[in-house]
Amino acid sequence: MLIQTKNEEKGITSCLAALTEFDEVIVVDSNSTDRTAELAREAGATVINFTWNGKFPQKKQWQLEQVQTRNEWLLMLDADEFPTPELVRELRSIAEDSAEERVAFDLPVAYHFAGTGLRYGHRVVKRSFLRRGRNAFRNIDLLHLPGMGEVEAHYQPEPSGPVGRTSALLVHNDMDPVRTWFDRHNRYSDWEAYIRTHPETRGSVRESKSSQGRRFDAVPLKPLVFFLYSYVLRRGFLDGRAGFDYALALSAYYWQIGLKSRELQRVQISSGAAGEDRG
Repeated sequence: MLIQTKNEEKGITSCLAALTEFDEVIVVDSNSTDRTAELAREAGATVINFTWNGKFPQKKQWQLEQVQTRNEWLLMLDADEFPTPELVRELRSIAEDSAEERVAFDLPVAYHFAGTGLRYGHRVVKRSFLRRGRNAFRNIDLLHLPGMGEVEAHYQPEPSGPVGRTSALLVHNDMDPVRTWFDRHNRYSDWEAYIRTHPETRGSVRESKSSQGRRFDAVPLKPLVFFLYSYVLRRGFLDGRAGFDYALALSAYYWQIGLKSRELQRVQISSGAAGEDRG
């Protein structure tokens, strides 16, 4: 069990409380200035400090390479995530199966938005249960992007074998104010716009996405399609106002990506035309 943290004192205690059945819990902390490391040690976790040097590998791949663990299977979490009891049982069954051939598992996420748990709508999937030595986060050309930090952008680790998917859920419950969600996604949309306008990078990132992510990458009119998919087809309306807010917020995120992509394309065209004039 590997948990990555940086100033997560709000959520680290509740996260660790859900992990009492795991044989080994390691918190990889990035020089937190709050009580994250202290609270983690009090809860019985091993704390390892991580200081990023600004180069590859970033934090998740560094953990896979440098953090020694007792077990073959690793569950990699953020401090605002924790497994349901059903997921704990399912992961134990996988780890104890000596005939298991799959090397990674995608975990469907029970998402909380603005303090409300969502039962319907779009379901995020994270490849977080990994067989050690059989998965890696590749060095994709993203480190130069504005705002890119120590943690890999939203792409999946690449497996060296078949991938499964659990039926039980991983809970994501961010306790920070909802404005931080918009702050993060504004930054994410900058990255995604860059990726969309650089075909080689886009191809590399696409290979690292889940099958669900690759399918959606090819969909036109993403803001409208996503809203209809999440709110209507996936019955997000059954979550009430929270379901509407979440579907609309993510639709706006995809709208941002499209708008910023078109702006970057105009700049690229203008720069190319200026270069031809000089030639």
